[in-house]
Amino acid sequence: MAIVSLVVLAAGVAALEYFVRSRFVSDAPSQQPAQVALAEAAVPLEAAAATAPSETRILRGEHFTSALEKFGLSPEDAASASAAAQRAFNLRQVRAGNTITFNRSAKGELREIDYKIDPGRVLKIIPDDRGFSAEVQEIPAKTEVVTVTGRVDDSLFNAVEQAGESAELAMQLAQIFAYDLDFYTDPRKGDSFRIVLEKKKYSDGEIAGYGNILAAEYDNGGRKYQALLFHDEFGHSGYYSADGKSLQKAFLRSPLKFGAPVTSHFSKARFHPILKIYRPHMGTDYGAPVGTPVQTIGSGRVVFAGRKGGEGNMVQIAHSEGYETMYLHLSRMFVRIGQHVEIGKTIGLVGSTGLSTGPHLDFRILQRGQYKNFEKLGLPASDPVGRKNWAEFAAVRDKCLPLLTNSAALEAVAAPAPPALPATAGR
Repeated sequence: MAIVSLVVLAAGVAALEYFVRSRFVSDAPSQQPAQVALAEAAVPLEAAAATAPSETRILRGEHFTSALEKFGLSPEDAASASAAAQRAFNLRQVRAGNTITFNRSAKGELREIDYKIDPGRVLKIIPDDRGFSAEVQEIPAKTEVVTVTGRVDDSLFNAVEQAGESAELAMQLAQIFAYDLDFYTDPRKGDSFRIVLEKKKYSDGEIAGYGNILAAEYDNGGRKYQALLFHDEFGHSGYYSADGKSLQKAFLRSPLKFGAPVTSHFSKARFHPILKIYRPHMGTDYGAPVGTPVQTIGSGRVVFAGRKGGEGNMVQIAHSEGYETMYLHLSRMFVRIGQHVEIGKTIGLVGSTGLSTGPHLDFRILQRGQYKNFEKLGLPASDPVGRKNWAEFAAVRDKCLPLLTNSAALEAVAAPAPPALPATAGR
């Protein structure tokens, strides 16, 4: 009885399947033959156009041709692709760790080989009728106006890096406020900074670099320093305070760029660690390792560069308004007598020559022949914003200063295009 039931059930299923096929499937071609044919043709075309990229990194010591063979290229094709690449880019400059990307169709046909030279360039190798062609293309980048904020716990460098930025930005910020702040000695734990700047990004989100800092603020123990990018009457860019005063002064605040503590202050009666007597110390000592770059704090003319008794290797520079600066105990000197030097130029390296108990820079400044205490010396400023430019400056100030505290306002701000900064701007 059970066998008969199974036979009947099987017959019923077969009859239903025949009905469905005859009712629907057999009628389909006659309903819309043109649309069905187009749909069937479109599927293989889309599949052929689709790409499936694969990526690898160049290994240390690996030849470019060998790297291509790992992706399945024959030795002949790999050699041909490398030859085309060499005509567009010197393959001796291929670096271990850089990526090669292969783009293939869904059918496995090679469409393109990309070697990323650096964040801004890619070498593209494309198969053609003659074998392969290659060219170097720039990776497009866009400029955005962004804000960066941070808190200083030990050094400005670390604070900027903790904010997710590079040491390059720390250098730019330090140069802007270098006339008012010595970032060796002035920063305190709890200081904070805010920066509005142009940031260049590639399409993949990688940082391409920094543009101009448009506005900046540094809070040093409750005292706020602000800077706005503007131009003087000749069109030269520089930084100004909110009241239009130039941040650029005749001298920088330090003969070193970062991180050296003051180990001995200006004194009229200091106990000399070698001579064991009390005598005047007419300079400021900065403790720093041998080889630390020493910069001139102002533009001027070198009047002495050589060995001088207990001062060791020394450079002396004459500036305007009767000022002179001296840089003692150097290990090396990079200037000569009579040479003109610009503000911030590296003139030598920290050493321990002459009467010295260890590596340091003894820095001295004179005005009309009289030694001055550099740590307490007021430095003369450059010209403020001129009257004819004041309305334009006020507009820039009113636009940029609020961005330091209201980053949401950046959405409505386009990156401005101020005149290009000269080499010394922002110091």
